[in-house]
Amino acid sequence: MFSSRVQGGGSRGSDVRLVDKGKYIVLDNGIVRITLTSPGGLITSISYGGIDNLLEVANAETNRGYWDLNWNVPGGKDTFDVHHATSFRVISSDGNKIEVSFLRPYVSDRSMVPLQIDKRFVLLRGNTGFYSYAIFERPEGWPDFNMNQCRITFKPRSDRFEYMAVSDTVFRQMPTSSDRSPERSKALAYPEAVILEDPHNSALKGEVDDKYQYSAENKDNVVHGWVSTNPLVGFWIITASDEFRNGGPLKQNLRSHAGPTALSMFHSAHYAGEALCPSFRDGEPWLKVFGPVFIYLNSAQANLDPRYLWDDAKQQVSNMLVEAHSWPYSWPASPDYVKDDERGSVSGRLLVYDKYADPQVPASLAWIGLAKPGNAGSWQTESKGYQFWAEADASGSFMIHNVIPGTYNLFGYVPGVLGDYKMEADVTVHEGSSLELGELVFNPPRNGPTIWEIGVPDRSAVEFYIPDPDPGFVNRAFVNSTADRFRQYGLWERYFELYPETEVVYTVGESKWQTDWFFLQGCWKSKDGNLKASTWKIKFQLDKVALVGTYTLQLAIAAATNAALQVRVNDPTLYTPHFDTLQFGKDNAIARHGIHGLYAMWSIDVESKLLKEGENIIYLTQRKYASVFNGVMYDYLRLEAPPL
Repeated sequence: MFSSRVQGGGSRGSDVRLVDKGKYIVLDNGIVRITLTSPGGLITSISYGGIDNLLEVANAETNRGYWDLNWNVPGGKDTFDVHHATSFRVISSDGNKIEVSFLRPYVSDRSMVPLQIDKRFVLLRGNTGFYSYAIFERPEGWPDFNMNQCRITFKPRSDRFEYMAVSDTVFRQMPTSSDRSPERSKALAYPEAVILEDPHNSALKGEVDDKYQYSAENKDNVVHGWVSTNPLVGFWIITASDEFRNGGPLKQNLRSHAGPTALSMFHSAHYAGEALCPSFRDGEPWLKVFGPVFIYLNSAQANLDPRYLWDDAKQQVSNMLVEAHSWPYSWPASPDYVKDDERGSVSGRLLVYDKYADPQVPASLAWIGLAKPGNAGSWQTESKGYQFWAEADASGSFMIHNVIPGTYNLFGYVPGVLGDYKMEADVTVHEGSSLELGELVFNPPRNGPTIWEIGVPDRSAVEFYIPDPDPGFVNRAFVNSTADRFRQYGLWERYFELYPETEVVYTVGESKWQTDWFFLQGCWKSKDGNLKASTWKIKFQLDKVALVGTYTLQLAIAAATNAALQVRVNDPTLYTPHFDTLQFGKDNAIARHGIHGLYAMWSIDVESKLLKEGENIIYLTQRKYASVFNGVMYDYLRLEAPPL
């Protein structure tokens, strides 16, 4: 059990009460008191741990705690929308639980998103925190629109919450919103990034702050938040399931960041682009439940290390009796939220068969998931439905629990193995079913034996050379972190400094990708400061060239932003390349300190006549250079001989 010096979790406590004050609704269980506007459903106050309001009292009541989304009509401008409900009702209240609803119906003669949004807030007896979820519904026949983002937002008060925690390695004092103002900071290449020139906390002076530096993949985005040291109180967002988030386990999202701000992102286009923005057309009906998420609060004795509260918040996730292990929750009153006994499970074992590598081997630590039917890899751009994922064990065995009944495709990816897995047959899950799929075999992309390879097929560029940041653009949170080196600002500019005369030349058998292959290929800056297309070279030797058959270049891309990659073999002067991806990618991972975005892969035919005995050179030209952020991150490259 966690130390009793930290107050969190739950106890029997007092009856849960609701007080209707006309313009406000108050929920109170004797430990936590939440005040919401009525009927709008905006959170104006959270009282806990000796602090009368944990939210930013300097902000307007509409800018403290709220659900919001971004949307647009086809061809129209993006609209930011904070959900102001128009009716309030009590769903249930029995002394042990209160669940309240704030409903905003669609009004066709108003300029508003064509959705009915039902926001729910739930307070349980003895809980040091509360839950929120929402039901988004679009009946058949409603107007067309695009949904670009959906989340719940909290603004803890800046005079209390100075420490932010998003991981064991990133627990630190943070700048405030005023520290990021033009009077106290200097803007960098885009609005989210600033250098702190005159922060209230002088220890932060000279650092770069950018909210995207603290992003995380969905599978790792479980708990994050803020700590006040006077008194010692924690404010945390715990997300027990990813099933309602878009884009699958590798989709990256914002978490907590300077402000203070704490977010639970449900839908976003971050690190992906428009492909992750669902479009609703031709009267398509749709319904989805987002959440519940848990706003967990804890406190401790004043003499304890603030990290005690972070450790306790993680305990809420890992303890068998709370949060992640109690999903799906039993208490939501909405019939649209599917309970445990209404769900099913899917299990099996995945093997990998690569006839030119190892024999059939277990898909060790593969990620296996169920998502709406589509092509292999379509799960990473799927936003309308639910997704259910599990990590296989070392033998490739997997068990996907708590699946909502429906028809899905089974997808997967395997660390160290190229490509995307998809089971050909649909998978239909029924209420209460336990579906055993048996042994499944993944045949990854492969045409012939390996001649050479660069990188590891892990859907990221993390294994390649990531330089130290410019000393003038450092975020100290990542200085000693090997895993997060790529989070530093301005690494795209470091490429120009490291390669002022010539670009990357990689010699197979001599070069090492860990030190000689830069983690991104953007554009090249000439001595006069102008941007140009970038060309990298891969040099390799062939003792002989097959007279019959076709070689294959397997090209896997981890990220791309308005890029176009051309491949030429042994002749860089050709006007028409041997292969051209054409322009692709909108994930903006270079600017947003990502190490991957959306995965893409090509199997490129290389005719034997293009190669020669002795030295050969493959030229990789990234031909888009409108911005320093145009470019790609490679995942993996492999040249294969013709099939035996």
